[in-house]
Amino acid sequence: MAIAYLTRRVGFSAAHRYHRPDWSAERNRHVFGACNNPAGHGHNYVLDVTVCAPIAADTGFSVDLGSLDAILEEEVKGPLDHQHINHAIAEFADGGLIPTCENVVAWIWARIVGRMPDGVALHRLRLHEDDRLSVDYFGGGREPVCND
Repeated sequence: MAIAYLTRRVGFSAAHRYHRPDWSAERNRHVFGACNNPAGHGHNYVLDVTVCAPIAADTGFSVDLGSLDAILEEEVKGPLDHQHINHAIAEFADGGLIPTCENVVAWIWARIVGRMPDGVALHRLRLHEDDRLSVDYFGGGREPVCND
């Protein structure tokens, strides 16, 4: 059975601030620079979601895009689009996770990995913060191999 790796792209605009309340203002500014701006700053994020699944003989599809799109709308775009991540997402509240690309993509993975349709495996997330920075995430381990 042939396996396909399909990538769906979704975008969202969000603001964030890098800040540790247990550090001094000087240390926060030194470590996080402009990302420590008290009002935060925003990005137009792009998330590439790669799944792997067998290609169905009857349809030629590996995944129902409508189902995948619904998951991404509910678990990614809905909670994050036009939000300040530190205020909208409890895990990133003051004293919680710093909303770096690395932490945000790991948070997204945890939300969607269990929602994949039967027979579909989440393979990789690539979160682009802008056109010069992206992070690949494979669920916390090394890049997996999709087996048939």
